[in-house]
Amino acid sequence: MLDWSQIIEQAWTLLDIFIAMILGGLIGFEREQSDKPAGLRTHMLIAGSACLFVYLGIYISEDMTFKTPDKALGIDPTRILHAIIVGISFIGGGTILKSQEDDTIRFLTTAATVLASGGIGIAVSLKLYVVAVGLTVLTLFISYALNKVT
Repeated sequence: MLDWSQIIEQAWTLLDIFIAMILGGLIGFEREQSDKPAGLRTHMLIAGSACLFVYLGIYISEDMTFKTPDKALGIDPTRILHAIIVGISFIGGGTILKSQEDDTIRFLTTAATVLASGGIGIAVSLKLYVVAVGLTVLTLFISYALNKVT
């Protein structure tokens, strides 16, 4: 059964997931307004899921170390990051299209923003809030402002 400290800790985790989703949603909103294949909901879910997966890795490793020696588990926190990045890259790859008429590749920027949203979720879960907000602002600048230049 959960005690109050566990409930509060999980509420803070949920708040971080919410923060990650809001930041990812800002990027997704810009993509949606630009009529790109991955929009608001996709970016929100990617950022929130990335945040959640990091937390789950932390909780599992903390819980399992009480039951099994560290060496037997082979705990390596970077494995979670690798898995998140590969999964998100797969989703981003699904947004990229090659034109039938010529050799034009489309939606590479959207694929990159999908990856950035995952990075934002990871940063939030690691309590790197300034980095997460900074990456959101930089991604929006690149997606919106630089689009007007090119």
